[in-house]
Amino acid sequence: MTRGSAGLIRAPHRSSIRWALMAFACLGPALSHAQAPVAAPAPSQSIPEMSYEKMAHLMEMDDTQMTGMLLLDQLEWRDTSPGATAAWEGEGWYGGDYDKLGVRTEGEEGDATEDARIEAFWDRIVTRWWSVQVGAREDVSGGPSRTWVGVGLEGLAPEWLHVEATLYAGESGRTAARLWSTYDVLITQRLILQPELEANLYGKADPARHLGSGLSDLEAGLRLRYEFRREIAPYVGVVWQRLCGDTADFARTSAERTGGAEFTAGIRVWL
Repeated sequence: MTRGSAGLIRAPHRSSIRWALMAFACLGPALSHAQAPVAAPAPSQSIPEMSYEKMAHLMEMDDTQMTGMLLLDQLEWRDTSPGATAAWEGEGWYGGDYDKLGVRTEGEEGDATEDARIEAFWDRIVTRWWSVQVGAREDVSGGPSRTWVGVGLEGLAPEWLHVEATLYAGESGRTAARLWSTYDVLITQRLILQPELEANLYGKADPARHLGSGLSDLEAGLRLRYEFRREIAPYVGVVWQRLCGDTADFARTSAERTGGAEFTAGIRVWL
């Protein structure tokens, strides 16, 4: 209803109301049809049945496929006193996502140092970040060889810290433990700083190999590598070593050095 010039309420014309009702009646169905959701068309082809092998090959997600890797983490020259030393550390494995067979070796060879070990192990994943390893180790050079059986854990601690912890048992009631840890600090995508720490402990003295009981030796390294390719990376760094306790006493008796810092240069390769 509207007001006239005199302020009186005036009723709308009947023809106006009739035209409004006719317009609403015509536009109402069109508006409701425009707001209705459009159904997606049905698939024209159904997904065929396929075997696990075919699906895994098609999606490239076969968690039963066997793969292998060979990593020479350190092949280096060290400036020791007296003379120079060649050192190496590497491992290889072959298996699936859950079970692997592996081999690990490390050692030093030089004018005043001779020590090496090789280890074969079975690796089984037990949690998302950790695996259990069971195997055998052989210590060669530096005196009579020693054979050990071992069990340990390997995995990633918080902040992506790579950790290995292994306990060993050998002949004549000998026991040992090895702790090792490393971490990659990405300065750039190709320039990487790698700190590393290793400790070895023995349950009883082994004079034939100049090893004392308790904490035997510590080694800390800091290496800077440049990955021209992910598979090949030369590096430079510094390594600090220290013999401890009775092991250091054996070294002093034989007029051998008990530790110190060494410059190193080498290459890291994996296949």
